[in-house]
Parts: sequence; C-alpha cells; structure tokens
Amino acid sequence: MSEATNETPWGRVDENRTVYVREGDTERAVGEFPDGTPEEALAYFTRKFADLEGQVSILEQRIARGTAPADVADTVSRLQEQLVEPAAVGDIASLRERVAKLGGKANELSEKQQAEREAARKEALAHRESIVAEAERLAAQPESSIRWKETGQAFEQLFTDWQTSQRTGPQVPKSQADALWKRFRSARQTFDSARRAHFAQMDANNKEVKQRKERIIAAAEALAPKGVEGIPAYRGLLDEWKAAGRASRKLDDQLWARFKAAGDVLYQAKAEEVAQTNEEYSANLAAKEALLDEAEPILQDADRVSARKKLTAIQLRWDEIGRVPRESLRQVEGRLRKIEDHVKELEDEHWRKTNPETKARSEGLRGQLEASIAELTETIDAAKASGDSRAQAEAEQKLATQQSWLAAIAD
Repeated sequence: MSEATNETPWGRVDENRTVYVREGDTERAVGEFPDGTPEEALAYFTRKFADLEGQVSILEQRIARGTAPADVADTVSRLQEQLVEPAAVGDIASLRERVAKLGGKANELSEKQQAEREAARKEALAHRESIVAEAERLAAQPESSIRWKETGQAFEQLFTDWQTSQRTGPQVPKSQADALWKRFRSARQTFDSARRAHFAQMDANNKEVKQRKERIIAAAEALAPKGVEGIPAYRGLLDEWKAAGRASRKLDDQLWARFKAAGDVLYQAKAEEVAQTNEEYSANLAAKEALLDEAEPILQDADRVSARKKLTAIQLRWDEIGRVPRESLRQVEGRLRKIEDHVKELEDEHWRKTNPETKARSEGLRGQLEASIAELTETIDAAKASGDSRAQAEAEQKLATQQSWLAAIAD
C-alpha cells in the first residue's frame, strides 16, 4: 500500500476513511471505516474478500471431489448474488469468473447426485420389498411344517432389518413405504395369530393327554403289590399309553418317567425271582454238565444196542435232575441232542440193512448182477481172443460199473 495515496492494486481509502474497490476502469465505494487507520480500513475489507474467496475455494474442492451437498446449485447462486456488489476489496472479477464456471459443474453434479439418490431409493424400496416378500412367505407356510421358534426369530430379524433400512437408508416416498409396511404388519399379524392358536391347541392337547396318562400311571402304580403277576396287566397299560397320544416333549418325558418307574417295580420283582430261580437251577446245571461228560463217550460207540442202553439210562437221570437256568438251556440241550442223534443214526442204519422188503430187493438184484458180471467176463475173454479191443473196452467198462453196484449191495 502506498502511504501517500492509501491505495492497493484493488482499492483505496480517501481522506474521509471511505474505502473503494476497483473493478476494471471504475471504482465503487464499499464502506467506511472512520475509527481506524487507512491500513486497518483496507485490511478489513480485504478480509471480507478473503472470506468470499475461501467459500469459493471450498466449493470448488467439494464439486471436484463430488462431495458437495445436494443444494450445491443454490449455494452457487447465493455466491453469485453476494458477488454482484460485495463489500470487499480484491480481484472480484476473477472471483465472479470462478463462480460462473462452478455453475455448470454444480448442475452436472446435482443431476448426478439426483440420479444416485433415485437409484438408492429404488434399491431401498427393493430391499424393503424383499423383507415384505420373505415375511409373507413365512406367514403362508402350512401350519404342519412351521418351525415356530425359528420362524418367530426370523420375523424379529426382518423387523430389525426394516428398522435399520428406515433409520439409516435413503428416504423413500411415504406412500410406497406405508404400503409396504402395511403388508409386512399384516404378514406378521397372520403369523402371530397362527402361533397363538397353535400353542393354545397344544396346551389343550397337553392337558387332555396328561389327564389320560395320569390315569394310566395311577393304574400302573396300583399293580406294585402284585409283583410279577402284575406284568401282563402292565403290558396292557403300555398299549393304552401308546394310544393315549403325545404331549409336549418335556411333559411327556416327565409322565413317561413316572410310568416307567411303576413298571420297574414289577420287573425288578421279576428279576429277583429269576435270580432266585437261577440260583436254585445252578446246581442242576452242574449236575447235567457232569452227566453230559459221562454220556459223550457214547458218540464213539458203534454198537446200537449198547449205545441205546447207555443213552436211556442217561435220559432217565437227565429228567430227574430238573431244570437249568434259561441262558444255559440251549447249550446243554444241544450237547444231549448230539448224542441222541448218534444213537438214532445207528438204529436207522441197522433198520436199512435188516428191513425184509429192502433185503429181498437187494438179493434179487444181487443175483441179476452176478449173472451179468459172469456174462461180461466171458465177453471180455472172447474179445481178447479175437483181438477186438473196442469190444473188450466196452465190456470192461460195464463190468466195473456192475461190480461197484454189487459192492454197494453187499455193504
């Protein structure tokens, strides 16, 4: 600044402390600063220009980065109005040119941002539509296939997703948002009504099944004094239990535990009886095993008469011993049956050999075979003498066959 003229390239201060700004070949008064020095007066209005320039610079950066607010065009217009005759000292013409350039960019950015907002609104609507569609799908499930707990949790998550979209997502037209919300609320109410009805029916069923099974449990517990004799009646009650239906899993498990406990009393009595019986039969088992050890040499006896006599004696002693524990019955009976089968086989073989009818057939066949063998022997001798090897071979083959038949009959 010139001390003589109190001037700068963009303005000056006169003797009355009036500040002027130069715009081209003209100048314009921008204000007065009577209480300060000329330097202070110019500095004040220069700062005013700096403030305007700062706003322009910030807006330029935001538009360049695409981060300007939605009303950027309005901001440019306000700056243009402020630069018509600003009370500031500086290169106002240059600042006006910069703002003028921002006007076109601001319009482009506004259009782009508008398109992005519209796309975001469509996406938000599509997201809410998907939430509603899933809610309606869940509500439309057949009651027999609904998993109530999981479906209830799914509805809660859908509601949370809706709230998040509403709170943090782009704003959507109220009419569309209200219509979608109405559909979502209707689907949730449909599910809630079905769930209440389902559990009300379940409670009624639980109550009915519980009453039936309580009566069965009471009947089962009343069998306790009968001990083992009460088991058939308990089995009948078990059939009734199966036909009584099912309550909720927790309740059914509790009822079953009581019913089973009543049965355990009866089966414990049976187990004690079996244990006592087995103890009584253990001595019989030892005796029969010793008797089997004594009897098993019969398996080596080829004399049917001797074998039958020994077996009969064993069988009489076997019956006198009495019962053995059930788990050992198959083993000892199997060992005795093996000896009985051996004796029967000896007797069957004797019968086959001594049966008159079979013997007569055997003797008649024997005679025929002996005659045929003699004839074949002569044929072989004649074939040897004549040198007919073929006839000799055929006769020898027939001879070998008939000799084996004769040997079988002889046995």
